Amino acid sequence: MSSREAIFASIRRALHVAGGEAPRREIVAERLAAAPVGVIPARGQGDAEARLKTFAAEADRAQASVATVAEAADVPKEIARFLREHNLPAHLRMGDDPLLAAMPWSATALEIAHGPSDGHDLNAVTAAFAGIAETGTVALLSGPDNPTTLNFLPDNAIVVLPADRVEGAIEGVFKRLRETFGPGGGPRTVNLVTGPSRSADIEQTLLLGAHGPRRLHIVIVKESFGSTH
Repeated sequence: MSSREAIFASIRRALHVAGGEAPRREIVAERLAAAPVGVIPARGQGDAEARLKTFAAEADRAQASVATVAEAADVPKEIARFLREHNLPAHLRMGDDPLLAAMPWSATALEIAHGPSDGHDLNAVTAAFAGIAETGTVALLSGPDNPTTLNFLPDNAIVVLPADRVEGAIEGVFKRLRETFGPGGGPRTVNLVTGPSRSADIEQTLLLGAHGPRRLHIVIVKESFGSTH
C-alpha cells in the first residue's frame, strides 16, 4: 500500500465509511456541478466569428503567425507555402493524429516523417485540442497522436486548429476536456502555448527560440470537425 492509499484508508476508518457509498458520491457530484463560476474576461467572448477574430489578433500580438484555410485539404498547401516563404526545408514531422493523417500531403513536395522528435527536426506539425481567444493560446495534448516533443524541440512549430475548437477563455478548454475524456480519462499533459518561445533574462533583450520553437505558425481550418478527439 502506498502512502497515499494509507492516508485515505485512515480517513475512511475514522469516518466509518468505505468510500464507495452512492449518497456520498452523489453529494460530491452535486457540489462540483453547482460550483460557482469565476470571473471570465469579456475579451474572448462573443459568437464564433468574434472569437476567431480575437484569437487571431492575440496570437499575432504574441508574435505567432496565423493563416486561415477553408478546408482540411488546404492545410498541406498552406504549410508548404509557409516553409517556402521562410526558406525552410520541405521536411515535416508529425504524430499519428487522424485529423492530420487524412490530409492530402502527397499533393505537395513535403517529405513527411512520423513519430516523436529526437531534437534534430526543423519543422513539425501538431493538431490542437482547442484554442483560447482571450490570449491567442493553443491547447496541445500529449500522446502518440501529437507527441509533446513536436511542440518544443523543432525550431518551427506548426499547429492546425479547427475553428470550431476555439473557446473564449481557458475555462472552456477544461470544460471541453471533461466532456471529451470523462473522469480520469484525460491525457497526461496539457500544454498551453502562446506564441514562440522567448526569453529576456539577459539585459532585458528579447530572444526568440530560447527554450523552444523560434516560430509558431497556426493554421485555422474553417471546416467543422464535430468531435474534438
